[in-house]
Amino acid sequence: MQYRCIQFLVISLICIQSVPAGKLDLPLAGRAALTDKIPSRPSQALTGSQFAGSIAKMDAHQREQAVLNEILAGDLPDFLRKLVPVELEAKLASGKMVTATIFVMPDYLAIGSDADFLRIPMNLHSAAAIAARFGFVLPTRKMVDAIYSQSAFHFAPAPMPAGPQMTSTQFFRMHNETIERDSKARGIPPGALVSGHKKDVVLSNRLAKMEGRIAIYGWHRANGAPIQPLSTVHGACYEDYSHGIRLVSRTALMDGVPTPIEDILRDSVLAKVLSDEGAMGSALRMFTVPAQGSSAPDTCLARS
Repeated sequence: MQYRCIQFLVISLICIQSVPAGKLDLPLAGRAALTDKIPSRPSQALTGSQFAGSIAKMDAHQREQAVLNEILAGDLPDFLRKLVPVELEAKLASGKMVTATIFVMPDYLAIGSDADFLRIPMNLHSAAAIAARFGFVLPTRKMVDAIYSQSAFHFAPAPMPAGPQMTSTQFFRMHNETIERDSKARGIPPGALVSGHKKDVVLSNRLAKMEGRIAIYGWHRANGAPIQPLSTVHGACYEDYSHGIRLVSRTALMDGVPTPIEDILRDSVLAKVLSDEGAMGSALRMFTVPAQGSSAPDTCLARS
């Protein structure tokens, strides 16, 4: 593993030196290395339609466990493993401009194959467990805005009727079908960077101050304004059809140098390139690698 990491950094730095300023990226081999911790999709894995059918009669806790099991086993579309670079920048107090390139999944976490997949909402506990296991973090509000502005395709938000049904598997499936109809009608290829179709579950300093909450933001309209401002009104066990989990690699390029994203976010000077809330510390603790065989947390049982 140590040899692979050194080889990855050497290849990355050689490639970066040959790329024009303002176009920093990793070679395809380097980007592929960022998803090494995601298991290969099993040959007999469920498609999105099959998974939706399998969870149709489950309660919320059973469904959450099924989602965790399926994704941690590698049942996600191959196109989600092909990360896309997104650039952010900030002007430091010294006047220096700094640039960071993050590597993000092109769409929200989904279960199934490239041809048949279900974008699947989940609670904060599950999202953090998957991110930690796979070597990712959740995006910040600033990252979500950058992803939207640099997306190749934008979906128009498609809100569904409010009420208890928002958390149902049926609504998850119906909303996904709406997005897929639009995608197919517009000829959007799998793997293109897309946004606008979900609210993001995000990393926020508010989570450190308000334990037991989930932070959501986004669902941008065509004018770039989000329907959902940053909110922590819901508990960490809450999820509904409008939520999406977009993962961001823990390795970023900071002025061209491969750097752990946590190091940037914890730095009181550099954090502003990735966050509009300042440096982040305790909010990052949720991404410690969980033990093998993760299970949906018992803290959510009473709220299922």
